[in-house]
Amino acid sequence: MIRTFLILLIFQCLGEGFVFMTKMPVPGPVIGMLLLFVFLLLKKEAAPKLIPGVQELLRHLSLLFIPAGVGIMVHGKTVLDEWIPLVIALVLSTAISIVVTALCVKWMSR
Repeated sequence: MIRTFLILLIFQCLGEGFVFMTKMPVPGPVIGMLLLFVFLLLKKEAAPKLIPGVQELLRHLSLLFIPAGVGIMVHGKTVLDEWIPLVIALVLSTAISIVVTALCVKWMSR
């Protein structure tokens, strides 16, 4: 599991470094995930080695929501003051995600 976590952190750091050098307005971890995806496409034998560690990390995924919950509690007044834009952003981003996912599934099923 430590090896898998190390590989994920390496790709996150690569993404962060790429974003820092290019000044792209994209989060570094997103670029890191894309780099990991390309790596796994090019080196197919790496994916089966990562599966056990990834499954273990996914079992504890709920722990990653604790900081977001704390942030909402700390900034509760701001959330209450800005609830309309937040609801609009959530609804729109959910709808866009559903449409993009449907288009990707349709495109990949061909």
